[in-house]
Parts: sequence; C-alpha cells; structure tokens
Amino acid sequence: MNVQHERIHSACETLSLTALADHYDGLAIEAVESEQSFTDYLEACLKAELDARRRRSREMLARFAGFPAIKLLEDYDFRFASGAPKKQIQALTSLAFVERKENVIFLGPSGVGKTHLAIALGYLATQGGLKTRFITAADLIVQLENAQRQGRLDPYIKRAVVGPSLLIIDEVGYLPMSREQANLFFQVVAKRYERGSIILTSNLSFGQWDETFAANTALTAAMLDRLLHHAHVIQIKGESFRLREKKKAGLFPSKVDS
Repeated sequence: MNVQHERIHSACETLSLTALADHYDGLAIEAVESEQSFTDYLEACLKAELDARRRRSREMLARFAGFPAIKLLEDYDFRFASGAPKKQIQALTSLAFVERKENVIFLGPSGVGKTHLAIALGYLATQGGLKTRFITAADLIVQLENAQRQGRLDPYIKRAVVGPSLLIIDEVGYLPMSREQANLFFQVVAKRYERGSIILTSNLSFGQWDETFAANTALTAAMLDRLLHHAHVIQIKGESFRLREKKKAGLFPSKVDS
C-alpha cells in the first residue's frame, strides 16, 4: 500500500467510511475501464458506502428484534398447511399494515406454522428498515413484572412496547395468567392501540381467551376490542408440521391403537 492509499484509508477510518475504504480502488479501476466521469466515480463510491450502511442497519435491526431463528415466507409449506389462506398472508408482505398501524392475529392449533409466519413478516419489516421486536407472551410477562417490581414499568413500556414499529407477541394462551399479569398484558395492548402494529399468535379461539386472562371477561373484552378494531385475523387449520415429521421418521404413530 503506497502513501496515498494509506492517507485515504486513514481518512476513511476517521470519517467511518469503511465500505469506501474497501471499494474505492476497485471502483477507480472500473471507472477508468468504462471511461466514467469523476462525478460518476464519486457517485459509485457513495453508493457503495450507502449500500453497506443499509445492509449493516438491516442486520442490526434483525439482531435487535430477538428472533429465535430467521424464517422466510418462501420456506413456509402452503401445500401442507392447506388451511392457511395464502393470498391473505402474501398480501401482508407489502407491510402496509405496519404503516397503517394495524394488527395481525394468527390463530390455529400448535405446529401449523403461526410462529414461522410471524417471524417471516417481522424479518421482512427489519429488512425494510422498521424497528421490530419479537417476544413470547410468557417472556413479556416476566419482563413486565420485573420492571414493575423495580419501579421502572413506564420506561420499560416506552422503550420495549411503544418503541418498535412492529411488536410480535408469540404463544398467547399457552400459559394462564394471574389477574395482575392480565392487567399488565392489557397495558401493552392499550399502549400500542392505534400507535403501532402488533402481530400476535395464539392456539386459542377468541372465545377461549378469558381462560388465559384470569377469567376476567371485562378485561378480555376490552383488550379484544382494541386488538380487533384494526386487524387482519388469519385462522390456520391443519395438522402439526412437527408431528408430521415425527410420523415420517416413525417416532410417532399415525393412529393410536384402541
């Protein structure tokens, strides 16, 4: 590396232009070979830096979201999940529902891919530059209780509940809540109402939700009223993906002998 290259790299490092430092010389060769103007070369250098920053931003948003794994919509098996409304789900990939602050609620039995679809939409949101957060209902309750016990519930709600453009709450209904826990969960829904989108998954029909929320029918009704006011409800029917794979492997009987 000659002295001029060292000076350029030093300047790029000072200005945090890491992509420019990596690509300026290669782009210069291309510019000479294609007889580009100086301004064309400058634009190509700036584009390389912008593209790299956008890529890093998308990667950071995906990490911040807390997905347990990255799931893509194209990997969802609509042929097996014949009860999943493909057109309705694919329409959501435009992410217009996030812009309109609408909710998406996936209902269906365990194993039909509700979490897969929720993560896939959430990942698309991060790649579109939207701050997204994924959390299970059980973990959300634990964090809310800890924040309340430490006297920082309001800051926690402002940062973790209201802050993201898209909040994904997985597995609502798998564990029953106490009355206090139900009240905390209601605060989450109330704070995001018409302020930000929620994607929510549940194995329960709406008529069963009061069983999860401490048999508090008034609270459950008020919460559903807010969730469903601007919502896309997607009911998925079918057999569990996981049980299907176990059956294929011979680890689970297709039928139970009488």
